[in-house]
Parts: sequence; C-alpha cells; structure tokens
Amino acid sequence: MHGHVPSGHVAPADPFSSVTDAVYRIDRRWRFTYVNAAAERLLGRRADEMIGCYAFECFPETLGTVIEDEYRAVLLDGRARVFEYFYKPFGRWYEIRAFADTGGLTAFLRDVDDQRRAEQQRATEIQQLSAVLEALPPATVLLDGNGRILSANRRWGEAAEAVARAGLRAGGVGDDYLEVLSQRLAAADRQAITDGLAQLRAGDHDAAREFVHDYAHSSGPEPMWFRLQAACVGASGRVVVTHTDITERVRDQEALAWRASHDDLTGLPNRARLLQLIGAALEDGAGRAALLFLDLDGFKTVNDSLGHEVGDELLRQVGGRLTEQIRPGDAVGRLGADQFLVLARDCDTAEAAALAFRLQNSFSRPFYAEGISVPLSASIGVAAATPGADRAHQLLSDADTAAFAAKGAGRDRVHVFSPGLREAARWRLEVANRLRDGAVDEFVVHYQPVVRVDTGEIEGVEALLRWQHPERGLLTPDAFLSVAEETGQLIPITRWLLGETTRQAAAWAEQGLPLRMSVNISARHFSAETLVHDVRVALHDSGLAAENLVLELTETSVAEDPTRAEDQLAVLQSSGVTVAIDDFGTGWSSLAQLLALPIGTLKIDRSLLTAAARLASHGTGPVLAAIVSLARTLGIRSVAEGVETAEHLRLVRDAGCDLAQGYLLAQPMPAADVPRWASRVRAAGGDSCAFALRTRNR
Repeated sequence: MHGHVPSGHVAPADPFSSVTDAVYRIDRRWRFTYVNAAAERLLGRRADEMIGCYAFECFPETLGTVIEDEYRAVLLDGRARVFEYFYKPFGRWYEIRAFADTGGLTAFLRDVDDQRRAEQQRATEIQQLSAVLEALPPATVLLDGNGRILSANRRWGEAAEAVARAGLRAGGVGDDYLEVLSQRLAAADRQAITDGLAQLRAGDHDAAREFVHDYAHSSGPEPMWFRLQAACVGASGRVVVTHTDITERVRDQEALAWRASHDDLTGLPNRARLLQLIGAALEDGAGRAALLFLDLDGFKTVNDSLGHEVGDELLRQVGGRLTEQIRPGDAVGRLGADQFLVLARDCDTAEAAALAFRLQNSFSRPFYAEGISVPLSASIGVAAATPGADRAHQLLSDADTAAFAAKGAGRDRVHVFSPGLREAARWRLEVANRLRDGAVDEFVVHYQPVVRVDTGEIEGVEALLRWQHPERGLLTPDAFLSVAEETGQLIPITRWLLGETTRQAAAWAEQGLPLRMSVNISARHFSAETLVHDVRVALHDSGLAAENLVLELTETSVAEDPTRAEDQLAVLQSSGVTVAIDDFGTGWSSLAQLLALPIGTLKIDRSLLTAAARLASHGTGPVLAAIVSLARTLGIRSVAEGVETAEHLRLVRDAGCDLAQGYLLAQPMPAADVPRWASRVRAAGGDSCAFALRTRNR
C-alpha cells in the first residue's frame, strides 16, 4: 500500500483517513496490510512499523486472548463480530468491530474506557442505592433521568403483584414510571406528579428540593391513599420515589375531622364548626344573618336528680326538636354543656326574634326520657349581624350576652341584643402578662442524660426548660411556650436558654465532665433568621466548643420553611454544631428531607419505639432496625427517645441505635444533680445502662 505509483496514475484516496475510529486490515496470514492514522495514534506505532508484520509479533499480549478467538471466528465463517477487550499494557477498554473482507478482515477500534468505567460506576451506585431502598418500609423505586425504573425494593414488587391481580399492568425495571403509576389515577394527580418530578429533575433553585404529593388510587373496590415523596440523588439525574400507604391515616383523619367539628353526644356541629358557618354567612358583609343562643334553664338540677344518662338523652332530644323547628338553610349546633346555637341565614332582627319565640314555644311540650316526663325551658339571646360585620366571635359574644340578660330577667325569656348590653369579656392572659413582666428570672433548666447504647458511657444531656411559677409550681413547656410564641417571647426565651445551657456545659467541662449539650429550637427562630447569630454569641460568651452543642428541631418545624431552615442549619453545621431531627416518626419524615438537610443525628420518637416493641412481640420484623440502618447509611447517628423499660433497651440495642435516653436510664434533673449522678455511674463501673438496670431491679 506504500509502493510506487505508476506514472500517469493517481493513487486512490484513503477511505479511512478521515474516520475517527482506529482502522486496520489483517490478511489470512495474520499480517497487517493497512493501518489508518487514527490506528497509529491509538496503537502507539507508525504504520510502516506494522504493515507487513505478523500481528502477534507486534502485539504479543493479544495472543491467546479474546481478540485471537474472535478474529479466527470471523476468518472462519465470515460473520462480523463486535466485542470489548481490556488491553493491559494501556490499562484501557476498547470496543472492536471485526468484518471479513476478500483478503482477510478489517477491524475498527474505539476507546470506550471512560464510558465503560462510568457505566461500572453507575452500576455500583445503583447497587448501593438498591440496598438502601430495600431497607425502606414503603414501596420505593429508583428512576433514571428519563423516568424509567432502574431499581425497586421488595415492597414495590409486592404492590406490583397486587396491581396485576386487579387487572392492571405491573411496573418493573425498565418500565416508564409515570405510565405505570397513571393507571386509574385522576388526571389532576397525574399532572401534579408529572410536573413535580420534572421540576425536581430540572434542579430549579426556586423550587422545593423534594416533591411530596398525596393521591388516591383505585386498584380495588375501595380507593387507597398514598403519599408520594421524591428526591434527587445528587447530580446524577436519578430520583428516589417512595409510596407510603396512608389510606388508614386519611380515613382516620376524615373521621377525626368530622368528630373535631361535631358534638359527640348529639351529632350536631360543635363550637368550632359553628364559628366556621357563621364566618361563611358573614362573608358578603350584607348583615343578613342572626344567631340565637339557647341556654337551658336549670339543667344542672336535672342532671343531679335524674342522672347524666337521662340528661344526655334529654340533650339529644333538644337538639332534634330544634332541628325540626328551624327554617331550611339554617343550622343548629351544640356549644357544649346545656347550650345550643341556631344560625339563621338571610335573617334580620325581627325575623330572628320571631324564630326565637317559635323555638321557645316548642319547649312547651314536655320531653320524655326513661319513661319520665321532664319539663324544660330555655333562655334565648338573639343577635343580628349589622351591615359590614364579619367577626363570627363578636356575633357569638353578642348572642351570649343577650342570653345572659334573658336568664337574668327570670329565665324562659327571649332577649334581643343591643349595644347597651355589651360588656365585653376580657381574656386575661396571666401567662402572657408575666412573660412580658420578666418571668425569665423564674425559669430553670433540667437535664436528661443521653448515653451510648453499646458501652453505657454518658454522651451528653438534653436541656429541658421549666418555669418555677410562684403560685402554680414547676411548669413544663406545654403550659407556657405556645403563649410565648403568640406574644413574641419565644425567641428571647430560646436565646436565654442557649446562653444558660452553653455556660453550664462549659462549667461541667472545667470540672472534668465534658458533655454534649442538646437544645431544642423552634420553627419561629428560623423565620426570624437570628438563630446563627444567637448560637455564635452563646458559644463565644460561654467558651463552649461548637462540637459540644446539638440543636434539636422537629420534623414539623423543618416542614414549615425547609429552604430557610436548611440554609441556616448548613451554616451552623459548617461551624461544628450538630443538627438533630427530634421526634422522628411523628411528622411523616421523608427520605427526601433526610437527603436534603444537613443533619447529623436522628432522634427516634418514643411512639416509634413503642410501636417497634409491639410489632416485635408479634414477630413482624425489625422495623426499628430498618430505620437505624437507613440513618447509618446516610451517615446519621440515631438516638432512641423514651427508653422506659428493659425491653425498650433491649430493642434499641438489637436495632443498633447509637444513643438512648429515657426514664429507665435517668430522669430529667437539676444541673446540680448531674455531676452526682455521673459520679454514681462511674463508681458502678461507668456503664449507665447496666447501672440503670441494677437500680431498677433492687
């Protein structure tokens, strides 16, 4: 091919000179007859060093390898072969395509090492992710960038079998996820899920870093509800999607919602629901609504003399009789005890008064219960809305005031509200007033130890705020923190708590008792955006190392504003402060949240521990262990809260929890008692778990 070209003849153009793949020809004696420029570069030799030479002398490493086998097969049967080969001297993978020609064979070589290694890396990642998916309780799939299923856990397979039995197509690896999910799915849900996953993959910084959607699916006689939670896996374009069956929860919520808005005894709307109805009636501002407040006269005497069973039956009868007397479109409700309310829509004062007298007359007929005739009467207050009025509470207060006047006038009366009757009831917030007046001086902190499960070594303490009220005694946060939040006092209290606890931890460290201090943080602190500053000030003033401070936040507080929370927590974590999710299992935590938040510790709520103990007694499997395993996979330490029995301790040990706290191990105690408790543990051998069990068995 490199010989002399006869005069007057033009050498034919090399057809492979512009081909990017390496190309060479070998004759049937295994000698090179052609090598293009790309092959020279890939093989590291000049063409004139190879043409005419025996191929296995040029490249002896290939003798006896798949190259020889495949080339011989091509020369034998004339069929093309495509295969991959790892060339050890170069340490790289190549794709080889060999074709028979008239003189031997032509081979095309392409370096596919980067592609091959990337595929191996992806396969390894998918295998690792699949192992994590298998530990998750809900049905879970891993999707590729095109929305096809790469991997699915066992629960998804079980769900797919159930779907197939219902006559639908079961989804497996390689299937289009949305096509599978969309079977018998409402169009609005399909669109919401499609848009949510697309936005998630797009990586829109303005969008949420997770996607959550509740949907109903009709694969059986009754619709089932699921919570879909999706999160991107790094920058790979893959998405993890979990499907948690929340059917029972939705039905319970529907039943709870009904019970929350209705009176258990009579089935009538309760106060909360009545206020909603009143608000809706006042929305147009036309002032065409009225309330009739009925307070049964002397009903306590009926209860005391005839018993509560008779009293309850009479209340049901009163509710039924009122319902019979009202106009179409009006509503009857029970406020509680012996008080009822009638909402008269499209009604002025005169019409409302007429209705009140009709209701009053209906009480002229006696009521019967347990074979006893019981006469009842009611004092009725009437309040009609004025044009522009839109406050349900105010209208209810006016009707209540009118009823009080009717009862004061001798009972069994009807009284219409007038401005002269208004003596507005003032809600006096003792707690709010004391907080504003400096009740922080009455705050104390108790500390509950947190210990290592494997060794019983004391790891740290959780700070628990208490109020030493001068009249009511020691109050837990339930008694005052909600009021503190409403009145804007929560952040100053938390700021004080950070300062107090970090100083205490630093003091213990100086005494030879280094403990990690855990402090609870509320969602309000994230919205105020002073958390980072407040923590830094507390650490600076106390001298406590950032590594010895743990900030605990609930799933609910994260859910209120996940982006703002994540940004502030990331700053704190970078400074050494540990972030812990508290009460895990009470806020429907998602894999997405765990992947997105910079957390170092997961505190498993006592309710999950109790559930795990119950499930373990029925032999249903290591539920708690799955949670701990997932946390460990994500590099997160686990803390079991509410360890109150030896069985609880055994469960958390078997599950592999890192840390534990609870009344079995140690109750919350004043700061002065912590060193004494720690000394007793050390004197007993240093294992607080063993110490607690011995103390309990005495």
